[in-house]
Amino acid sequence: MSVFASPRFLPNVMWADAASCAATGALQVAFTGALARLTGLPAPLLLGTGVFLLAYAAAAAFMASRRTPPRTLIGLVVVGNFGWAVACIALLMSGMFAISALGMVWVLAQALCVVVLAELQWTGLRRTRGGTNMALA
Repeated sequence: MSVFASPRFLPNVMWADAASCAATGALQVAFTGALARLTGLPAPLLLGTGVFLLAYAAAAAFMASRRTPPRTLIGLVVVGNFGWAVACIALLMSGMFAISALGMVWVLAQALCVVVLAELQWTGLRRTRGGTNMALA
């Protein structure tokens, strides 16, 4: 059986999404000042997005823990993840902040991570469409 065909594929991807957001959010909340100095990103932006990521991580963990993954919600997550990546690129291209090289790496790493997760989530949704083990939320 392909890893993509496993009934646990989509929940596992949601767990990975939850873990990555929890880690990033925790870092941004716990080390807001230091990250602001190192990255050139504004502290309020880091703190605000950090808090958002922690809340999102809890929601993603909830979705991952369901016996039947909530396909509609996960579809919204896919859109949101692609939106986050677009927002990251827009932030870098805007020139609004004097972002350091480390800041560019921080933002680009987030963009890359969410694009990979969104693609895996979308793959999981397509592979389970109409499947008996996953109903629409």
